[in-house]
Amino acid sequence: MSVTAAGRKPTLAAIARMTGVSTPTVSKVVNGRSDVAAETRAKVLAALEEAGYESPTQRRATSTPSLVDVAFDAIDSDYASTVLNGILDYAAAVDVEVVLSVTGSHGGGKDGGGKDDLGRKAQRMADEDRAGIILVTSAFTESHLAAFRRRRIPVVVIDPLNPPPPDVTSIGATNWAGGRAAAEHLLELGHRRIAYLGGPETAECNQARLHGYMSALMSRGVDVDPNLVVHGKFRVEHGITGLAALLSRSERPTAIFAGNDAIAVGVLREARRRGIHVPEELSLVGFDGTALAEDSVPALTSVTQPLRDMGRTALRTLLRQARGEKLDSHRVELATQLVVRESSVSPA
Repeated sequence: MSVTAAGRKPTLAAIARMTGVSTPTVSKVVNGRSDVAAETRAKVLAALEEAGYESPTQRRATSTPSLVDVAFDAIDSDYASTVLNGILDYAAAVDVEVVLSVTGSHGGGKDGGGKDDLGRKAQRMADEDRAGIILVTSAFTESHLAAFRRRRIPVVVIDPLNPPPPDVTSIGATNWAGGRAAAEHLLELGHRRIAYLGGPETAECNQARLHGYMSALMSRGVDVDPNLVVHGKFRVEHGITGLAALLSRSERPTAIFAGNDAIAVGVLREARRRGIHVPEELSLVGFDGTALAEDSVPALTSVTQPLRDMGRTALRTLLRQARGEKLDSHRVELATQLVVRESSVSPA
């Protein structure tokens, strides 16, 4: 029995009709699912071979992927645009097209939001033979990842807001070391009341920066004052409200380590509004090393992340996975570096 007319690509429905099973069953066999009886699997595989059918996984392994998805929770920061530029740099070098989307942290909701939408997106990616998806600073649940895992679509995450499972590759920076370097710099200047204005409390990168900060203080015999640790969003607004909260403490900090440059800029704005001089009255260190740090007045001391390289590395890693290559590690951390500028001096 002929599965397709001459020259036409065989469809799963045609294979199903030939073998007398359902199309979903054929799809399970194609995608390597284990919940198919051995006799049925053998019959479907024989029909697939006769028809010359190649699964998306097989096609990706024997050809150069040409289309990838990149999803950000938002693209309204120097961080996001720099990471994206790194992805686009490498995409242009290897002749790969990028499909960009904004998740809004998957739209909220009880299950992380967007579960059905993400399932449809994963199926569309599989149907169109896309190489995989890069998720940037996004929150996700196991059900989100399962939508891609079931279809064998590679996923790479950059600075995820929650720890990824062991089988998902993540790209980040040495956040713990960066947090420690920031706090050590302020300690060496002579500061002892050093506050941390961080991002979301449960965000993996935020926790690492906080723990690096705490390690530096404890190694110098300085107690970590919980009143000087304030979590929020990685946004300018958190720097504004966070500084206001810190100034209401009975003992104000002489220095602040901000979890990212955007928060630090918010601190600068609020300090200026209140007539507080940075760095003479309040030293400040940021994190990310974006253009915000260089353009601020005063120029911001900041822990620089290799954001562009993180984007390049994420796409390179995703394409390797799409080709079926074995990775040495599912966790990649690129080195950070403290860049001292004008916003940090010894306390008066």
